[in-house]
Amino acid sequence: MAKIFLEVIVAPSYTQEALDILCAKKNLRVLVLPDIAAPIPDGEFNYKRVNGGLLVQDHDRGIYDEAELKTVTKTEIDPALKDDMLFAMKVVKHVKSNGIVVVKNKQTLGVGPGQTNRVGAAKIALDFAGEKAKGAILGSDAFFPFSDCVETAHEYGITAIVQPGGSIRDQESIDACDKYGISMLFTGVRHFRH
Repeated sequence: MAKIFLEVIVAPSYTQEALDILCAKKNLRVLVLPDIAAPIPDGEFNYKRVNGGLLVQDHDRGIYDEAELKTVTKTEIDPALKDDMLFAMKVVKHVKSNGIVVVKNKQTLGVGPGQTNRVGAAKIALDFAGEKAKGAILGSDAFFPFSDCVETAHEYGITAIVQPGGSIRDQESIDACDKYGISMLFTGVRHFRH
């Protein structure tokens, strides 16, 4: 991390050696947040100001229920990819909707946030990932309304897709995955960060 451009790093703690290395970078803010992984207390809400009012909503607490995971394609999910699929959903949950991420080996390669359509978000994430997208996982915070995201993922060499499912056109995306040998996992949980 000392060799790439970063403005802020937040972690529960740091070793003195890490602090010495990180603090040598110009204009880098190093923050300690010991309870970063602590669950949000029950009854606490998320507040967003809107013109003329206030939106009050529950926090998005979970990632998915493992018992609800469903492989929907002919190509089964490689068990070695399960950790990356969970990681993709952890990352995309915090991305502004419509959100798409590309991950590999528990590393975020590309993020496509807050676009007016899902394929636009996918193109941004995949462009950031570039050649590293080959063999990677694509994660989406919500269902695919069309198969265009699968088509785009295939062009970049994506191996597997994890998304909530729930579109009336899910079968189109499943068929496209089957056509290209991409495995797809439905979580049944949408995230939608607004």
